[in-house]
Amino acid sequence: MVFGVLLAGGVGSRMGNIEKPKQYLNIADKPIIIHTIEKFYINDKFEKLYVLCPEQWIHHTKNLIRKYIGDTSRISVIQGGETRNETIMNAIRQIESEYSVDDETIIVTHDSVRPFVTHRIIEENIEYALRYGACDTAVPATDTIVQSEDNIVISDVPERSKMYQGQTPQTFRLKKLKELYEGLTEEEKRILTDAAKIFVMKGEKVYLVEGEVSNIKITYPYDLRVAETLIETDSL
Repeated sequence: MVFGVLLAGGVGSRMGNIEKPKQYLNIADKPIIIHTIEKFYINDKFEKLYVLCPEQWIHHTKNLIRKYIGDTSRISVIQGGETRNETIMNAIRQIESEYSVDDETIIVTHDSVRPFVTHRIIEENIEYALRYGACDTAVPATDTIVQSEDNIVISDVPERSKMYQGQTPQTFRLKKLKELYEGLTEEEKRILTDAAKIFVMKGEKVYLVEGEVSNIKITYPYDLRVAETLIETDSL
């Protein structure tokens, strides 16, 4: 079985002075989160989609899904956790309470504010996770990456040809991800930035799925303007 896990727990602090989390802002007269859900909803490989958001936004999210999508039998809205990975664990616990999972059960995790993910990226995530166990979407870095240990001076300039910019989806065998996460120390959990790092920290291979430059994460006001342009281009 394959499950979609859409992460909508952000509060949008980097978007500036807004009255709602960024995933609920509109592009082309539709909330960002709905654009993203639709990309997954049309793919019949998903047994069910889980949307994880702050508790106070659950009711609003359900209303949006009913308004724009209608049928909610394949979509469940539940509360996220305090961190990104705890949010994913909440989804896993919910899936396990509803289904009999096995070693081949896959979860496709994705940022709710990446509405331009393509069908090809989603399909390849599912394919790679079934084949290898874990994969991450990324694009080659176009800028030189510099590293600073003290955030003051450059400590290293890695070879650009080996650098990638991570995107989402990130896709994993559910039971393996849970096993590795539960084996982490509290200190290891504190330094996590995403779920793929759990596998890397434990010496497990994470395979690369080729992303798209257009698969942007809407974080800043500038990104909203770019998103509007991408929507207009797609409609031509």
